[in-house]
Amino acid sequence: MSEARVVLGVAGASGAALGLSVARQLSDMQVEIDLVTSTAAERTLDAECGAQALATLHGLVTRCHAIDDIGASIASGSVPVAGMIVAPCSMRSLAAIAHGLDDNLLTRAASVQLKERRRLILLTREAPLTLAHLRNMTAATELGAVILPPVPAFYLKPQNVADIVDQIAARAIDMLNVAAPVAQRWRATG
Repeated sequence: MSEARVVLGVAGASGAALGLSVARQLSDMQVEIDLVTSTAAERTLDAECGAQALATLHGLVTRCHAIDDIGASIASGSVPVAGMIVAPCSMRSLAAIAHGLDDNLLTRAASVQLKERRRLILLTREAPLTLAHLRNMTAATELGAVILPPVPAFYLKPQNVADIVDQIAARAIDMLNVAAPVAQRWRATG
């Protein structure tokens, strides 16, 4: 088993497959995963990925934490983790993180990453963006978060949606430096 440990937050934005892909890829790397999902995320997983998606996600992770369990291990900076990915990250979760509203375990765990100066990768999911969204992205970035909107790398010529999802998830994982890079790379021609 790898010594790496990562927190995975899944918020209620569209793009639930991103959370599943992050969990699957980290699990394949034998990285320990602490999962926290919002209530809206559980509904979105069901709507977008099917009735078994939440059970599949739970089967990929090391530990599951309830959204309201503020006393969970990942709510403390004394618990060593490599960082956190929120995939997808709703605009509600982004706003709470950007303004330090530690009102549930997902946002508290994100704040812990920021205060401990660990990587926090937010796969923010919304379009178009309002000025409030942009300001929250700026605020989160100023605090140390990395905003990684799930934008396809069309130059890689993905064959299907799964290719796109897996590449975006791999980019987020690579930013945590828990293993050798897994995302496909641009190959210059000429």
